Amino acid sequence: MRMRKYSKINWVPVVAAITLLVSGSAAGQIGVFVSISPQKYFVQQIGKNLVDIQVLVQPGASPATYEPKPRQMAAIAKAHIYFSIGVPFENVWLTKIASSNPNMMVVQTDHGIQKTPMVDHLHFGEDADYQTTDQQHQNEGRQDKNQRDFGILDPHIWLSPPLVMIQARTILIALQKVDPVHRSDYEANYKAFISEISRLDAELRDIFSSRHGLQFMVFHPAWGYFADTYGLKQIPLEIEGKNPKPAQLKELIKYADRNEISVIFVQPQFSAKSAEVIARGIGGKVVFADPLAEEWSANLRKVAREIRAALR
Repeated sequence: MRMRKYSKINWVPVVAAITLLVSGSAAGQIGVFVSISPQKYFVQQIGKNLVDIQVLVQPGASPATYEPKPRQMAAIAKAHIYFSIGVPFENVWLTKIASSNPNMMVVQTDHGIQKTPMVDHLHFGEDADYQTTDQQHQNEGRQDKNQRDFGILDPHIWLSPPLVMIQARTILIALQKVDPVHRSDYEANYKAFISEISRLDAELRDIFSSRHGLQFMVFHPAWGYFADTYGLKQIPLEIEGKNPKPAQLKELIKYADRNEISVIFVQPQFSAKSAEVIARGIGGKVVFADPLAEEWSANLRKVAREIRAALR
């Protein structure tokens, strides 16, 4: 079954039916599903008490391999909007989710965002200089500017405040389409949220203003857009989605020691074993940084301060 897409706000066929469902009661809420917890924060800032939000990927689970529970699919059948974001499990499940509720609006919040390949492969030359997969392809002259056919596109677009501004606009338009009665409320909430994002962005730029080009080490390369936004470089431990082998661990330890990296950031959804080995090898420590934390603004501030402290 071919899934209907509404990424360009092409929602006219379903708007009338959905509006009838939600406009009959002033006290009624818009039933919303999102893929991951940070999205709940975004929708909540714009929808406030006008929306009832449920998150599909539960805390501690991975958006790469998640399988919705039967009770979640039953709840989706009653929802008005599903906000997708482009995480891997959606490749398998989004068509099924859409077909379970033909009247539900499926909104792709990653629409209009240019994604970049994930840095998930390390290369060490004779002098153990580090290169990412992306750099390797550029050096080999194999990168097509219009069609990037190498690597997996990085889905972590919620970790860059400027990219969240784009997602917020998409969320606003969807809520206004479904619930035009409260159009001005959503608009006011959206403007307040954009102001919050702008303040956060300015604060993070100030934190890293004198640290352009500095590196931090992570197990899973979730922080690429964050690093690009604030002039940093993430060094991943993960080798093509797998734990590094002993010889690779040895090179990583040498690299971390040479570049004075003393903290390894690990997200709770992944094993910390490799990070702990490297931390011991360089006399450093492992710090947990969760890219899926629901309290989005507070989480980015916390991670930024931890990275800044590690780079001193």
